[in-house]
Amino acid sequence: MDPSLFFMWFGFILAGYSVVGNDSIQTLGTFLSSNEERPWYVLWIFAGGILTATLVYGWYTTGGDVSYGRLEKYPLPDPFAWYYLLPPLVLMALTRTGIPVSTSFLILTFFNEKNLVDMTVKSMLGYVVAFGAAIIVYFAVTKSVEKRFIETQLTNKDRRFWVPLQWLSTGFLWSQWLIQDFANIYVYLPREIKGINLAISLAILLVLLGYIFYSKGGAIQKIVKAKTNTVDIRSATIIDFIYGLVLYFFKELSNIPMSTTWVFIGLLAGREIAIRYQLEQKVSKSILRMVFSDLGKVFFGLVVSILLVFLIKFLATG
Repeated sequence: MDPSLFFMWFGFILAGYSVVGNDSIQTLGTFLSSNEERPWYVLWIFAGGILTATLVYGWYTTGGDVSYGRLEKYPLPDPFAWYYLLPPLVLMALTRTGIPVSTSFLILTFFNEKNLVDMTVKSMLGYVVAFGAAIIVYFAVTKSVEKRFIETQLTNKDRRFWVPLQWLSTGFLWSQWLIQDFANIYVYLPREIKGINLAISLAILLVLLGYIFYSKGGAIQKIVKAKTNTVDIRSATIIDFIYGLVLYFFKELSNIPMSTTWVFIGLLAGREIAIRYQLEQKVSKSILRMVFSDLGKVFFGLVVSILLVFLIKFLATG
């Protein structure tokens, strides 16, 4: 086998595992938390069906480009050397620690570091927009809605309304996230995918997604569960809907890749601050430490990605 072809597919598998294992919990974490009583394969079939539809639709409508145009400024390296496997390997190591690093910075930057500034600006703007949107929404609904969610159990009558609504909001969010993050995985394959390669890559992603559901999210899921009332299906629905709308806004804004991790962390931070203030009339130091800790982790991911860029450039020219 051609070494470049081997590195491309091996890189795709590593990136797929890293991205699905690290980033997908941002979109599916609340869904997993609030549906823990359901068999994992039921949730996998639902998420896998949306993944398949989103991938095939993008491939069909864009002439084989499943990234929805987000890889236009990221040409496939020629030759494809072994050191391009380093970013997903590092991401896999960091994922095991539960650190919510950005796959966009850790992977895409290495294929074209010139776009780092644009991607960073868009990601920071995503954090600010998500943080602000969560503050506004949860200041408005905490006392009237979220407080009731915390104090009351979900009845069977409530479930008949909220379960379909949550699955709809999760499906919408999952599709918007996939459109953003397909670029982080398919950056390892040619920009125009042939039908057979589409089928093979889809099968790989579905297997990886199944493993994530089987393992109930892994280490990153702890970040979701640490936040107030995220296991409540009603709260999860609101979180997913806001997150999906923010991603949709940035999808329409431009096709520059961005870190969905930053959007996710910003949303949870704004939500936590608003809820705590509305319920307790203060924001404790422990909550602020949690917020800054999560933000520090994504900044750490950015620093690691920049350092790895210089390491790969050194290896490439050495």
